[in-house]
Amino acid sequence: MEQQSTVLDPIKTKHRAMWALGDYDRVATEVVRELGGVLVAAAGVRPGERVLDVAAGSGNASLPAAIAGGRVVATDLTPELVEIGRERSAAQGLDIAWEEADAEYLGFADSEFDVVLSCVGVMFAPFHQPVADELVRVTRRGGRVALINWTPSGFIGQLFATMKPFVAAPPPGATPGPRWGDEEHVRSLFGDSVSELNAERRMLRVDRFKSGTEFRDFFASFYGPTIAAYRNVADDPDRTDALDRALVDLANAHGAASGVMEWEYLLVVAKVADAER
Repeated sequence: MEQQSTVLDPIKTKHRAMWALGDYDRVATEVVRELGGVLVAAAGVRPGERVLDVAAGSGNASLPAAIAGGRVVATDLTPELVEIGRERSAAQGLDIAWEEADAEYLGFADSEFDVVLSCVGVMFAPFHQPVADELVRVTRRGGRVALINWTPSGFIGQLFATMKPFVAAPPPGATPGPRWGDEEHVRSLFGDSVSELNAERRMLRVDRFKSGTEFRDFFASFYGPTIAAYRNVADDPDRTDALDRALVDLANAHGAASGVMEWEYLLVVAKVADAER
């Protein structure tokens, strides 16, 4: 399949720019680092297996997959994150191939990988079905697709619901990212293309923030979607203040005031069907 990720439509261009805002690598390394190892362990990556990490960010799952012995290709839509991941893997002596790619148009052959991963990554692509189809297409028959996605009812799902009144309208036909954290939605996306699908809700313990205010300040500085929300209301002091309060209140309601938060996610491991159905 011809690589198409270098030519982006306006929706993808805007999406890529959003994730380049701030410094997502700090979120990945300071807040959600352990999720990559959890995903790799759940996927059962073995030495010598061909592994693709889609929407890899700066390598949260790619690095532990390579440490487990996988022959890893890591892709992301955002070149800034690809470069960070490339430099980090090289510094650790890990042989990971890094490429820019759109999750809807993965430039790889059918059945090229034994394992395909995404750690809170593909869930943010605006159109879910073509992404699910691509994940399955590039995975060999009998191979595994393994995902970690934030749930709608968990903290990050509620964060996006809280920010919704402050952000620009999504593109027509887009589906909210946290729907990938709904087991039934994921099952509907994969359908008969997988022969097995196991899903488990888990919690990530986050002790990085000591108050709702500290959470807000961190995410307003480093997390692209939150930065975009603030930019969207920058010319309206009242709406900016309302966003400030909403984020602080949400974080405190989920434990930031006590110094320990629990962020719910859905862990999915699916086996690609052995034959057409």
